[in-house]
Amino acid sequence: MEKDNPGVIARPPLIYLGALALGLGLHAAAGVSVLPNTVARVLGVVLIASAVAIVVPAFRAMARASTSFRTERPTTAIVTAGPFRYTRNPIYVALTLFYLGIGVGLNALWVLLLIVPVIVVMQLGVITREERYLERKFGEEYLRYKARVRRWL
Repeated sequence: MEKDNPGVIARPPLIYLGALALGLGLHAAAGVSVLPNTVARVLGVVLIASAVAIVVPAFRAMARASTSFRTERPTTAIVTAGPFRYTRNPIYVALTLFYLGIGVGLNALWVLLLIVPVIVVMQLGVITREERYLERKFGEEYLRYKARVRRWL
């Protein structure tokens, strides 16, 4: 019997949090700054504010569609409103911006470098699995949405 969820390797916030913890640990041990501190703080705030500006309407759109944002629960609808008009993964875009906002704001090169493996893990261990699940569950409806809206941006 097939389970009604995408079977991702880990909950996405935990993937970002794990990398952030590792990056902050490396920064504490051998920190390297990349920007003047004032610039870093301002840019960090802008990135975090951008993340919030994306994730709030994304959660609202999912709530209006009566579907869960949690990857271990079944998806009950394809959401195409709000930021889902521009990206199939606005919550992951927001998590990425938030993560980068912390890394930039703290001027932590190690945190910033770890975004590369985070994106790879998200792509292979989360997004690809979600896409296969949604194709199986929603068929043509999802394929049409997938054809007109980009994965990230």
